[in-house]
Amino acid sequence: MERSRARRAPGQRGFTLVELMVALAILAFMSLASGTFFGDLLANSRLREEGNALYAHVLTAQSEAIKRNGPVQLVVTATQVQVRDVANNTVLRTHVFNTAIAANVVTLNLGSDGRPTPFGQSVAINLSKPGSTCSVDLRCPGLRVDAGGAVRLCSNQQVNCT
Repeated sequence: MERSRARRAPGQRGFTLVELMVALAILAFMSLASGTFFGDLLANSRLREEGNALYAHVLTAQSEAIKRNGPVQLVVTATQVQVRDVANNTVLRTHVFNTAIAANVVTLNLGSDGRPTPFGQSVAINLSKPGSTCSVDLRCPGLRVDAGGAVRLCSNQQVNCT
């Protein structure tokens, strides 16, 4: 008999007000705790995405130099990257960085063999988030093009991209 009294009436379903308030309090606490981590995740994702786009543009510039058998220039400004055909003075490809991302200004000249010119030149391009400091938590990628033409994208130029 006691068991049947503990049950709810057939027409009553759902949660009590106390159960609902406890669930909402837990949800609010978890949302506040994860907010800062989500912001870092979003910033790191945008930085990595722009790093990959920059990497693709360097590879494109190298392949265009080899294909055209002539000089190609990669111009990186704070807000965009362009691949230019030097002989014809034309822009082959342009990419505008996300507004929350900035890069250091670099001009990379590539010869007909896809290597940086003049001989022996190496280039470092670092991406960052304006108004923030790169750290272990905010991983700003760095792109390196060495004198032989090898290209690598480092996940955090502050830590492991020499």
